[in-house]
Amino acid sequence: MDNQAEVSDFLRTRRARITPEQAGLISGGRRRVPGLRREEVAMLAGTSIDYYAKIERGNLSGVSTEILEAIARALQLDDAETEHLHDLTRGAAPAPIRRRTTTPEPVVRPSLQRFLDTVTGTPTWVRNRQMDIVATNPLGRALLAPVLDAPGAQGNNARFTFLDPAARTFYPDWVAGANSIVATLRQTAGQHPHDKDLTGLIGELVTRSDEFRARWAAHDVRFHRTGAKRIHHPDVGDLEFTYEAFDLPDSPGWTMYACTATAGSPNGERLTLLGSLSATSATS
Repeated sequence: MDNQAEVSDFLRTRRARITPEQAGLISGGRRRVPGLRREEVAMLAGTSIDYYAKIERGNLSGVSTEILEAIARALQLDDAETEHLHDLTRGAAPAPIRRRTTTPEPVVRPSLQRFLDTVTGTPTWVRNRQMDIVATNPLGRALLAPVLDAPGAQGNNARFTFLDPAARTFYPDWVAGANSIVATLRQTAGQHPHDKDLTGLIGELVTRSDEFRARWAAHDVRFHRTGAKRIHHPDVGDLEFTYEAFDLPDSPGWTMYACTATAGSPNGERLTLLGSLSATSATS
């Protein structure tokens, strides 16, 4: 990815969404562009117009953490956006000169799979930073069967969401889920700008999906740590649960997700039924 363009587009889109009134400024009549002007951001951040303009053009050479934090406050960035700005700044730094090495993709350790297999009653799975589902427990496999079995998705939830029409049935809140996926990929790309598998996936989706391309251009970012999820499963119908995400430090880029439903609720009963169906299918 072109880091300077990433920085420029990110800051411009953040600036465009804030009105002078939201920033505590007097608007001063008609404005030709939405949002704040560069000079207004510079004033709010306590820096010169020329210096802020240089930063917005993508030139982050020598920019201090204090200036970045001041810009984040001026643009009212949330935690995910502020971290993304710092990630982009780190990505702009010259890479150290060293021999090229290839970091192998982590493998599913037997101990990790054994742990997943001991988790019952809770769909649990692991995905990498490209959103490939790399390991599941039996209930997680049953829950995500439409994603894992979709021929074109290759076990990748981003591909399934944007390239498979069945995703709009499987995910009743498709729009919110699609926004979340793109914002998470944008955040991850800022942290790992040289990950060829990640940039390859993004390039594929930008090329093949108008829905993905429009969202990618918005430069929204977010953390994907906890939340609510709705699924319409072909075997048991509607499911609604909350999920928690856990990073796996010994497998860089891998995150484990666990979904829970209230015991005794219709959702819990459907999950129990899904587990029974899965067990029956496995033994038949």
